[in-house]
Amino acid sequence: MYRWGNNEAQNYVASSANSFHRRQASRDGNTTTEALIMRAIIDHTINDKTQAYTSARLSSHRGLGQARGCLSARITAPVAPGIWPAFWLLPQDPFVWPNEGEVDIMESWNGDPDNHSCLHWGHYNGQDWNKHRVLKTRTPHLSSVDGVLFSFAWSEDQATGNGKLVWYIDDVPVMRASKPAGTRPMKDFRILLNIAVGGTLNKGKLPENGVYEMVVRDLEIWDAPRGGWPAFERDWSRTAEGKHTS
Repeated sequence: MYRWGNNEAQNYVASSANSFHRRQASRDGNTTTEALIMRAIIDHTINDKTQAYTSARLSSHRGLGQARGCLSARITAPVAPGIWPAFWLLPQDPFVWPNEGEVDIMESWNGDPDNHSCLHWGHYNGQDWNKHRVLKTRTPHLSSVDGVLFSFAWSEDQATGNGKLVWYIDDVPVMRASKPAGTRPMKDFRILLNIAVGGTLNKGKLPENGVYEMVVRDLEIWDAPRGGWPAFERDWSRTAEGKHTS
């Protein structure tokens, strides 16, 4: 029930009430697309807490599968106290967390319309103080009907393991980081989508009763980011480095 040492309250369940597909209309109502719907369902009246806070956590079976490329998804995320939606990457099993790396492309918590682009490859302690890169971007349209396009591009030298990573929001580069030594090859990373409930990042706050929905469309892997690799190099040169956190 609790995951990743964050003291989260949700119970991830394989239920069609918490994850399913539907046709989703655009804001103008002129087009519809197939969308993945994920829901955290909160009911404080249920005494069994494994049923009171149900949610979905989905993972791809395959990894990114390439040494360089671009992953993108258009996401409408819930923004509410006690709710923590995320679109992120972990190495394929088996792996050692967080030493082998974690990439957070989209995550927002506790009702703040901010996106946190993150790279982690160590624990939050004195020894690993510099093994975290984080940059917060105000994203006021995070819960809009049309959603936000989140992208992550990587280019890695398979011989050395060195690489460049760039995070994008609506095609605007917002953070860059060098691929840390000792982390898994990018081709081995898999995709995760989930909605967490409560926990330390939500400051222990639980959401009110209700259904909190994340809509995911156009989840795709590209051979190159928009504009190609020359544009990626320009983005790398002009984008802010992720900040060290402790």
